[in-house]
Amino acid sequence: MQRCGHTTFTRAIPVFINGRHKSNKTALSFGSSKAQHTLASRRLLVAGPAMAAMDDDPTRSSKEEEIIIDTPFFRIYSDRRIDRLVGTATVPPGFDPSTGVTSRDVTIDADTGLYVRLYLSDTSKIEKKKLPLLVYFHGGAFVTQSAAAPAYQPFLSALAARAGLLVVSVNYRLAPEHPLPAGYADSLRALEWAVAGGGGDPWLSRHGDLRRVFLAGESAGGNIAHNVLMMAAGDEATAAAIEGAALLHAGFSGREAVAGELPEWVETMGKLWAVVCPEAAATGGADDPRMNPPASDLRRMPGRRVLVRAAEKDFGTPRCRAYYEELAGSGWGGAAEWFESEGEDHVFFLAKPGSDPAVEALMDRLVAFFTAS
Repeated sequence: MQRCGHTTFTRAIPVFINGRHKSNKTALSFGSSKAQHTLASRRLLVAGPAMAAMDDDPTRSSKEEEIIIDTPFFRIYSDRRIDRLVGTATVPPGFDPSTGVTSRDVTIDADTGLYVRLYLSDTSKIEKKKLPLLVYFHGGAFVTQSAAAPAYQPFLSALAARAGLLVVSVNYRLAPEHPLPAGYADSLRALEWAVAGGGGDPWLSRHGDLRRVFLAGESAGGNIAHNVLMMAAGDEATAAAIEGAALLHAGFSGREAVAGELPEWVETMGKLWAVVCPEAAATGGADDPRMNPPASDLRRMPGRRVLVRAAEKDFGTPRCRAYYEELAGSGWGGAAEWFESEGEDHVFFLAKPGSDPAVEALMDRLVAFFTAS
């Protein structure tokens, strides 16, 4: 349902974040009930202060005050202000006793605030073995979350331990304060920093296999992983180091719905994309290749393997499937793999304990992907 340019819904629909399907509703919602809001608070774990609070400036026009996207997670106004509504907590790096993994933050660019959170397993058990690098990009609709958000610490610690990876989790700048391509540029810079040895960072230089690099991300982070791959194709040294990528419930869209995709979802994603990447208005809107990659672009993507992960109840799954099919049929020289979690929602693995069967199945598949020779 649309009113005066304001997108509002009454059935749970994720925007690169998370939502729960409510079959007894007829419209679409990010969730307005107390139960849905509690679920959103538990799952999203957003990081970062609001861009600006609503002020009482009498000179502000009603057009400037207009809300164009309203969710339990964030609210975006027509003048590009944003209120981040839930989950602003962050956690510091440190030792995770359940996995034996230690994390620490490294600043890459103090001027822009770009930093990475590194995850390294117990070095006494590494036995001089160099670890593949996993450069990870968090989700959150390009407007929320951070590398320090609580949801990522247990997930990436477990992945580092089980797959034998040195994880580089990227804290890129967020829209709408920093519209895309700022987040893409930060993410590419972090990848290049890692491949080059992190400027002599002791963890990367001692323990990182700089010739075996993977990219991964969930939701909007999956979109970023794809676009960083495409950007890296122009740098021979960086491209040569990339072995593959895992796109988890990645955020793609387009002007027209693909098979199985809800028109309301397409409309919502188009509205969000216009806010986070305003320059795309001149390059096809939601059909901008960064949001709707054509097969002609996919065939030049670096890497040898790509794993596309989806979830049965995720509104974005039809688009993920279309991406996988485009990649597999594009003439790209690598191997594309598809895996769908039955009965699960968008980025469910960040909300459930590691002992959950669906999370275990996903983790086993990721470990197999990253450890395959």
